[in-house]
Amino acid sequence: MTGRRTSGSKDAVEAVIEDWARERPELDTSPLEVLARLHRSFLRYNTRLTASIERHGLSVAGFDVLTALRRAGAPYRLTAGQLADQGLVSSAGVTLRIDRLEKDGLIVRERDADDRRVVYSRLTDQGLDTVDRVFSEHLDNERRMLADLSPAERRQLARLLRKLESSILAADAADEQDAADEKSA
Repeated sequence: MTGRRTSGSKDAVEAVIEDWARERPELDTSPLEVLARLHRSFLRYNTRLTASIERHGLSVAGFDVLTALRRAGAPYRLTAGQLADQGLVSSAGVTLRIDRLEKDGLIVRERDADDRRVVYSRLTDQGLDTVDRVFSEHLDNERRMLADLSPAERRQLARLLRKLESSILAADAADEQDAADEKSA
């Protein structure tokens, strides 16, 4: 079995929607058509991503640090605070990742020449080689996952997902405002 469904067969989301239509026909389950598929796709993506990166002895969290350092450009160094600002995690969480990467010889810590309180994490030559190789494989993996989409469909999906993210952020802001209003009432 290839994992692809045959024409006319239902996938899990369609089956769930049909079940709800039967049990609670008054409910609009259309959000499930998008968000349940997005969730299921993310779970599959995450499994493939993790397996691909762990094959190289890295964690996804460590890979995030390596790619952030690589994107910074030569000399491929950032402080823990700068890494945290890029949305990875807290400075303390970044420090744990840096410890592991340093132990593996992929990064080194360096003190700033002008301010000894500032500590940079910098890719080693081995770290640079590793992140370049693993990131290339990562992109190949993602291309395989998107193979059934044309370039135009990929661009359209990217635009729609950006719009979805904005919509979710707007809902978050509205919920926070509602909570603040209730608290002050």
